Amino acid sequence: MKKTFMTIVLMAFAFAMQAQTKFHDVEANEATGPVKSITNTVMGRSQTVTFTPEGKMQLEGLSNQVYDNDGYLQSYTISANGNQVNVTLTWENGRVKSQSMGVMGQTVTTSPIYDENGKVTGQTVDMAGQKMTTNFTDIKYDERGNFISRKTSMMGQVIEMPRTIEYYE
Repeated sequence: MKKTFMTIVLMAFAFAMQAQTKFHDVEANEATGPVKSITNTVMGRSQTVTFTPEGKMQLEGLSNQVYDNDGYLQSYTISANGNQVNVTLTWENGRVKSQSMGVMGQTVTTSPIYDENGKVTGQTVDMAGQKMTTNFTDIKYDERGNFISRKTSMMGQVIEMPRTIEYYE
């Protein structure tokens, strides 16, 4: 009886480990949980990022992904409109600390601003030493705690940023 119980416990543990995500690309996209896709819309333009059941990001033009031993995305290349942009991420306590990319010969670094609950409430953008902080307002969350809409103000204009999240069941 004891041997049977231990066998069941070990099998349950193995299946639980398989169900956990191996990659943390979902977290790099400001979400958690079994996310299948995220469609972001900014200024009328939409982009959909999909994720494998293991949490690995898939996007047209995405290549050269480098991961650390814990499955955290360290860098990647994105191609859009004939341009290639190399992106580097730094992580701290399982959250993105900063994301840097080369844009028009300059390095642009964005750093999320987290509240006491770990939710992103704004970001700091550093472009060649010029820093700008933007705050997000009117943030709406879905039943799983991921944001589905937020607003920011840029050059006097309010920009709404809705997104749709599809989950694996």
